[in-house]
Amino acid sequence: MRYASTEYCLLCNRVGEVFYKDKKQLYLKCTRCSAIFMSGAILPDREAEKLRYMEHNNDVNDPGYRKFVSPITSAIMSRFTPGHKGLDFGAGTGPVISEILQEEGYSIEQYDPFFFNDTALLERKYDYIACCEVIEHFHDPEKEFRLLRRMLLPGGRLFCMTDIYDHTIDFARWYYKNDPTHVFIYQRETLEMIRKEFGFPELAVEGRLVTFSG
Repeated sequence: MRYASTEYCLLCNRVGEVFYKDKKQLYLKCTRCSAIFMSGAILPDREAEKLRYMEHNNDVNDPGYRKFVSPITSAIMSRFTPGHKGLDFGAGTGPVISEILQEEGYSIEQYDPFFFNDTALLERKYDYIACCEVIEHFHDPEKEFRLLRRMLLPGGRLFCMTDIYDHTIDFARWYYKNDPTHVFIYQRETLEMIRKEFGFPELAVEGRLVTFSG
């Protein structure tokens, strides 16, 4: 497979340097924001993405799945009331976050470009937005974060869950890079750049839970 001699970060448009390469994978690291991104030559197309997502066994009644998303659902319920408006962005085949919150009387919509593609929802504003295991799939993170910031009401919160890379992780052995739809991986420096560039007043990182304030 032939790779472009120069590739640019789709978050901040700075050149990427080769970070990891094997027979099937090529990841580059942005020289500005430290994001680690998959080479454009091997990005999955839309059909391959959807097939991969449909392999996920996301049963909304599975206790393990509910526990997995609990950092987001607990954060939402501790800060917001059922009267606030929310969006489950990238809800996937099993919108468990929406299910849990709706059981508690919360009003939350579901959007997903593959499974709940109601683009009218993207024209509204929300008190909170949940992105659970979503932001690592962004092919155009600059566009997506600009959209998410625009949809967030003043005082609102954007709750994201993803695995964050740091230098203590052996990337060659890291399970997270082995999913072919994990095309954009974040470091703490990347998240700080997002906060500044898109005008989020605050950023909090607690394990896998990343919270941007509106």
